[in-house]
This record gives sequence, C-alpha cells and structure tokens, in this order.
Amino acid sequence: MFTGLIREIANVKSLRGSKLSIRAKHKASIGDSIAINGACLTVIEISSDGFSVELSPESQSVLAMENYKNEVHIEPAMMMGDRFEGHIVQGHIDAIGEIKEIKNSGNSYDVYIKIDKKFIAYIIPKGSITVDGISLTVNEVFDDSFRLTIIPHTMKETLFKNYKRGSKVNIETDMFARYVAHIISHKKNSLSWDEVDAISASY
Repeated sequence: MFTGLIREIANVKSLRGSKLSIRAKHKASIGDSIAINGACLTVIEISSDGFSVELSPESQSVLAMENYKNEVHIEPAMMMGDRFEGHIVQGHIDAIGEIKEIKNSGNSYDVYIKIDKKFIAYIIPKGSITVDGISLTVNEVFDDSFRLTIIPHTMKETLFKNYKRGSKVNIETDMFARYVAHIISHKKNSLSWDEVDAISASY
C-alpha cells in the first residue's frame, strides 16, 4: 500500500526487456514493492546506485511508457506504523490519461486530464485520485475528463513541471469508489443507506 506522496524523483538508467533499472538515493532491498510513476513494481536486483524492478509486457501494455525514460516518481511501500498523509493508493493503474490543458491561474495551475469515459464513475468531485503516483484532489468532473488544481510547490517538485498538452499519465482512481461501484453493479436490488454506511464503516 502507498500514500501517493512522492519520496524522490529518480532517474531511469535503462529498460531492457522486462527489467527497468533506476538510479536513486533510496536504498531498496530485493523483493521490496516500490511505486514508480504510481505503478507498484517489485525490486529484483540491487546496484551500487539504485535498483532494478520487473516491468512485465502486461504492465508495459497498460502504463504510460513514455514517462519511463528519464525522470520518474518513486514511493516505497508503507511500513506498519508509518505516518499516513496522502490517501490509500494500491499502485494498480486503471487507465492512461492525457493532459488536455494546463492553465496558469497565478497562484495555482488548473490541469485538465482526459480519460476513457468508463472510468469517470470512479472519479468523484473533491475526491482523491493518483496521477503518476501523486495523490491529488479532484475539483471538477466532466463527461470524459476532470480538473485538478496544482499548487506551485507541487508543480515545481514533481514531474508536472514537464507535462504539456498531449502528455500521457498513469491514473489510479479512488479505491473506495471502485469498490462501491463494483458492489452496486453486482447487486440485484438497490443498496439502502444503512448498507452504504456499513460499506463505508468497513474501511
């Protein structure tokens, strides 16, 4: 499990077949789970200046691979007792989004991201979303896109500083929204409010 708070911007050394080699300050161990641009990957090799992870053909087919060439966001998995700060992130990428527009509003940036319509149901106004591993709050939701507001610090300290119109990004929607939608879609009768409360309380 992750929180969506980026711990380091690391550098890609190489991608050969299914092995992605990363140069990073973080000291990983074999078998560790590390989110790289939001995707949970397993450390298979340690080097003097970083580590390598397994990036299977299946993973490569569902990730925004154009962002695995230079700098990448990394976040090690949470350990028991760690402080929880972002939101619950699984590291399972749901879809690839596309930056439609970035507007400089003076003290913040409005970022519009297009996504396949079938995922819009899992994106909630004022709810959480993960973009390339960054925990963010959704401000508005449209038919096939959503709007984020990015503060200057986040813009400067993450890969958002490199994004432009047409850039692709990994998207993980809100886990709770996915769970509730799945339960509702597989239930013959409508949920009562007591059942909705029970589902919420279970998390």
